[in-house]
Amino acid sequence: MNLQPESRGAEPRMDAAALYKEELFTDRKAGILRRLSPVKSDGSPDAGRKTLFIGEAQLLTSAGALPLSFEIPAASLEEAAGKYAEAVKEAYQDAVAEINELRRRAASSLVIPKPGASLGPGGLPGAPGTGKIKFP
Repeated sequence: MNLQPESRGAEPRMDAAALYKEELFTDRKAGILRRLSPVKSDGSPDAGRKTLFIGEAQLLTSAGALPLSFEIPAASLEEAAGKYAEAVKEAYQDAVAEINELRRRAASSLVIPKPGASLGPGGLPGAPGTGKIKFP
């Protein structure tokens, strides 16, 4: 369960109108398929909402395994299994793009002064009145 910082003090509440029954399927090789079947608050099937299929896999990185979770647009379990490989590739590409964007942001937030640049108040490069030491 993910709680946003502003909601940590609040009690988490389940939405009885948005319940799903979850089933797991695996071939014990590629990954996992989750079938989320909509149900009413009494547990009976809810034909008014569509069944969801969620794929799961792991991306092996130098820092360890990164879990991937992705929705597969499908009307049946067989169709979801057939679309699994393409959905994994797309989720992998999205994850790599997000990692690269995070790296880019981290690199662009570093301020590296040019060689020979003087540092001003607070260690900021190029501040006025820097580089001149006066002794009494």
